Parts: sequence; C-alpha cells; structure tokens
Amino acid sequence: MATTKLKGNEVTLSGTDVKVGDVAPVVTVVAKDLSDVQVGGEKGKAQIVVVVPSLDTAVCAAETRKFNEAAAKVENAEVIVVSMDLPFAMGRFCTTEGIENLTVGSDFRAKAFAKSYGVLISSGPLAGVACRAVFVINASGVITYKEICPEITEEPNYEAALAAVNESTSTSCCGTCH
Repeated sequence: MATTKLKGNEVTLSGTDVKVGDVAPVVTVVAKDLSDVQVGGEKGKAQIVVVVPSLDTAVCAAETRKFNEAAAKVENAEVIVVSMDLPFAMGRFCTTEGIENLTVGSDFRAKAFAKSYGVLISSGPLAGVACRAVFVINASGVITYKEICPEITEEPNYEAALAAVNESTSTSCCGTCH
C-alpha cells in the first residue's frame, strides 16, 4: 500500500494505485451546484486534477488559489479540485476567494474518486479524506503526471504539474519533424 506523511507521521493510503501511463479512471464527483462533474477519461482536453484534504485549511486554500490563477493561463485544459468538502462549503469558498477559473468537485458521497486514484487516507487523524495529490490527464485520458505529496501539510510541485499540463496540451511539433 502507498503511504504519505501527516506532520511527519506515516499514514496509509487505500484504493487503486494508478500510475503514469494508465488510462485515468472515469469518476463522477459533485459540483458546488450539486450537478455531476466527470473526472478522468478522454475529454478532448487535458485535465489537472488537484486533490486536497479540505478547502477549509490554509495550505489547501493557498493551493487552490494558485491553481485558479494558473488555470487562467492554460489553454485546452481544465482544472478540477477534488476534496471531501460538502458542495455547499466548496461553493462558499469559491465565492469568498473569487475562484472562477476552475471546477470544484466533492467526493463525499462514495469516495469513488479517492478509491479509484489511490488517494484515500485509511489511517491516522485524517482517515476518510483524500491526501494532497495532483494528476495530469492528457486529452486522450491517459495519466501523464502524478504527484502524491510526501507531506500532506506541504504544497505540491506547481512547476512540475504545470509543465506536465503544458506538455499535454502542446500542439507544436515535437522537434523530430523535418
């Protein structure tokens, strides 16, 4: 089983351990307006899936604000923030913080996303929520980047995630054409 740390203490993750190169599982989460949001699979555009334990923490809030800002600059991609927060709380957060460039999705109903992507914390004080992670899925639905943050209380590697999405959305020649 995969693990990560919370304030230096190891916690166990459960669910399917997806890897770079795997087809991203298609999962439905709940939007702030209670509609369904599909995450994963082939969408014809890249997806940056940002997984946070709760938007009601300083690190998660900062991360979501940074990805909201970055999302405005990325063409042919969508950013989806997934947490176990209730949709109403997610909506309130987005309104308060001016979050307009990304979609929020709650995994509270069945924890299907967390289980399908192997990010469900199954031990420690945060058992039952998702760890901090970032996945980039290309337009064909293949995972091209995965980061399970080694310490849940620390932000992810934004540069690596954004480089992966830029690579996934690039329409320029790869340099092997003549």
